[in-house]
Amino acid sequence: MDDIDTQLIVLLQQDATQSYATLGAAVGLSAAAAHERVRKLRARGVVRSTRVEVDPAAVGRGVLAYVMVDASAWMGSAGTAEALAELPEIEEAHIVAGSASVLVKVRTGTTEALQEVLGRLFGIEGVTGTQTIVVLETLFERPLSPASPEPPAP
Repeated sequence: MDDIDTQLIVLLQQDATQSYATLGAAVGLSAAAAHERVRKLRARGVVRSTRVEVDPAAVGRGVLAYVMVDASAWMGSAGTAEALAELPEIEEAHIVAGSASVLVKVRTGTTEALQEVLGRLFGIEGVTGTQTIVVLETLFERPLSPASPEPPAP
């Protein structure tokens, strides 16, 4: 991936509806060359999808919580992933190291709905407990930027 690919990714993250002509002009390429670059980024899996960002509060999902799920057994199986995916309020699920086994990101419309989701989590085989952190305010969210590499390790 070179600097032009990085610039294209940043531009697509800002507005994925831009035409290839606009993208190309911004990075010094023709529309066809920009299209080909983006196609290759998709083919290599660098660009995984193009999405519309929806305001959760505007669609009745203003309550955000992170739930650490405790378990009696390893939760990294396909069955666990499928069981978690069946709960539409769960936006993300991650196997984690530490005191919990799984970390999930949950969005609901009310705290009562969050409580109901927590109850359904206990229906998943192996789940023994949860610890929930309710977000009061999001200061910022940052998309992954290929233009900002990780600092070198000491």
